[in-house]
Amino acid sequence: MASKMANDMDRQSLTCQICMSLFRAPKILPCLHSFCRECLQELATKQQPLECPTCRKPVSLPDQGVDGLKNNFYVSNLLDFAAVKKGAGPGVPCQVCEGGQDGGKSWCVDCATWMCGACTTVHRKLPGTKEHEVVPAEVLKAEKDVSKFQRKRHCHKHKNQELVFYCESCNALVCTACTVVDHRPGTDHNPVEVSAIADDQKDKLRQLLSQVDPRLEEMQEALKEFDKEMMKLDSSRIESVNQATSYFQHLADLLQKREREILSQIDSTYRGIGKTLESQKEEVELGFARLASARTFCGQAVDHGDEMHLVEVGEQAQRRVEGLLQERINLKPEQDKVQFSERVNVADFKKDVERFGIVSSTVNVDVSKCRVVTKTPVVGLQCTSVLETADEEGQAVAVNREAITATLTGPAGTRAVPTLLQARDEGRVWDILYTPEVTGRHRLEVKVKDRDVAGSPFDVMVRSRDSAVITIGREGSEEGQVKKPIDVAIDGEGKVVVLEQVNRRIQVFNAEHGNVLKCFPIESEGLFGTDTDSSGNLFVTSYGASFGVRKYSREGELLATFNPEYLRHPLGVAVLKDGRMVAADKQQKSCLLLQPDGSLIREIGKGQLQDPWFIAIDESRGLMFVTDNRAHKVVVFDLEGNLRFSFGKRGQNPGELSSPTGVTLDPAGNVIVANKADGRVQVFGPDGRYLRTVTTSRGAPHGLALTPEGYVAVACYTGHCVELYRYK
Repeated sequence: MASKMANDMDRQSLTCQICMSLFRAPKILPCLHSFCRECLQELATKQQPLECPTCRKPVSLPDQGVDGLKNNFYVSNLLDFAAVKKGAGPGVPCQVCEGGQDGGKSWCVDCATWMCGACTTVHRKLPGTKEHEVVPAEVLKAEKDVSKFQRKRHCHKHKNQELVFYCESCNALVCTACTVVDHRPGTDHNPVEVSAIADDQKDKLRQLLSQVDPRLEEMQEALKEFDKEMMKLDSSRIESVNQATSYFQHLADLLQKREREILSQIDSTYRGIGKTLESQKEEVELGFARLASARTFCGQAVDHGDEMHLVEVGEQAQRRVEGLLQERINLKPEQDKVQFSERVNVADFKKDVERFGIVSSTVNVDVSKCRVVTKTPVVGLQCTSVLETADEEGQAVAVNREAITATLTGPAGTRAVPTLLQARDEGRVWDILYTPEVTGRHRLEVKVKDRDVAGSPFDVMVRSRDSAVITIGREGSEEGQVKKPIDVAIDGEGKVVVLEQVNRRIQVFNAEHGNVLKCFPIESEGLFGTDTDSSGNLFVTSYGASFGVRKYSREGELLATFNPEYLRHPLGVAVLKDGRMVAADKQQKSCLLLQPDGSLIREIGKGQLQDPWFIAIDESRGLMFVTDNRAHKVVVFDLEGNLRFSFGKRGQNPGELSSPTGVTLDPAGNVIVANKADGRVQVFGPDGRYLRTVTTSRGAPHGLALTPEGYVAVACYTGHCVELYRYK
């Protein structure tokens, strides 16, 4: 014990880490680190809240401030012990008279002071100190236990009384006098001898220490594992670098090989075309020489030959020239050139390159910062929930597939629905794919590194196929509310553009949550159709006194108005990629194909349409689909104005139409048609063959549009909303 205590008394263990001097009145912070009282007081005036200088743990000071912190008497005792050992040596002056270096010396335990023989005699005679415990130097030198050098602690109220009791009710050390006056035993106070409390605290601390040692051993083993993992990390980095280098070198070799093949083909093609042109040129040069020679001969005969010469060679020359003139020589060079074509677009290839391997890790993942976005699924159709992984700073971080688990269970804990994980953005985003088999509330549990991400498990309500997944708006005129929506379109960013006939405005909504993003008025009556172009501009048709087609920027600024005399009662409108427009004209019973500036290209469907409403264009096939409301059918023209075919007849059976309104196309060329009369939204093949019914709406559906995520947006005219249904 003595040697251990001696080792504890090195200067570092007795040094305050703020002032770097020996402790002066050391105070203990809640984190068990000790500092000088004055150092903490000065630090507290500069730093709010106070943090421990060693471990940076925030400190909540008691009401008394730094003075309210516990004193570190163990350190004080070590300092006393060190002072005693030093003072027992020769040449150390008395701490009272600062002399008396020689002769007998004594240590006052109560005052913690080293005294010479003369001062010791006086100390023992003074009334205030005569009861102090004074120990001669010879005894001190023989003492090996630091516990013997503990200062006696006196009551701040009764100065001559030692603190020997502990009031459990007040949580305070008290003296014998206090137990009679201020802490009399009873209902409010319970003083107990310090020795009894100390023994109990020792037992508790020993029990805790018995738990600490195994934990320390466990942590030491963990540190060894960290060292091993760091070594493995270095190895994995080197291995990954080698793998990535080899992988991309292989890709580069393939590209270089293909480059050599293409360059060789270019040279071969060049030589082939050049050889053909050389042959053609030689043939023309030979014909030119023959004909020029014949011309020279004939010219000389005509200009300079006598009659006898003309008679002798004239017929021969005539046959020669006639023969040369009749020779079939190709005077037009072969119209060919060496041309390289990109079979894979560079922009598309760039996207593919970004998927050529990912670097992932799970060390930095913070599950509390990960996010899962769930979308309302439909029974029997594949649905996607999205996991976005992040680090403790909330920044996106890539993880590997093995670190993620996603489990979807059916209603009432029925069997799990199979899930599939697909990586995006180099493993920073993961699509969770599943196809529920029954409707009702499902439970989606998502874990990263075997820990639930924030919000997991998630409630996922699976709906039937004919139920609206998202409903945008409700009846009203406030922003976000809707009244008589007549048409709907999807802009280039996938947002839902809604044209309201009564409120005379455009509102743009988020397709995922249905919240309004922007709103601007349309200064016109009789609003009917809307569409967007490739630049995000909006087109709106109106009939009546202010008829025409209006072009707006995505911010709602009016850019142009087209109202030529040949456009009289426009309804639906569709915009092509090159900026041309097609507008249905109710009064003229036809559709007008217009240039981007509004000038007329041609009229389509004259005499073949009764009541054209909405239009959808399949540019890949050059076809235009027009709903004929009164004829209860869809009529299909090409953009040259030729009637190609039509489908539908009046009725309410599958494949029959009843006052068709909105029409749109899916990427496969299938035709989606809404019926105003019975509310059905049906799907037909590219040739007009009936495929299925998406839903039956009770809101008199008008305009239709298909979102990039595969939802059919239906403008419910009398339902005063836009409903989104799962389409695929």
